[in-house]
Amino acid sequence: MMETTFVNDARVMAKGQVTIPKNVRAALGIETGDRVTFIVDGSNVRVVNSAVYALMRFQEHMKGEAEKAGFLNEDDVADWITASRREDNTQ
Repeated sequence: MMETTFVNDARVMAKGQVTIPKNVRAALGIETGDRVTFIVDGSNVRVVNSAVYALMRFQEHMKGEAEKAGFLNEDDVADWITASRREDNTQ
């Protein structure tokens, strides 16, 4: 996602709905049907693409697990995938 700084505002409607401005949707990579996550920190609110946020949370949760499993670099992962495919083909 590109790093962009700008300010935009939107009106809150009677039912609490807000239209996310087009340039904000573009900056967040949000398209029709996508979900957004609201992160409230005191009096500040961040709106993030839910898919991106979920991936970031997953990466935080899994941090260090690859090393524990013996994957120290991309070659280790590629070797494991190759070995797994060979095992699958022999079964």
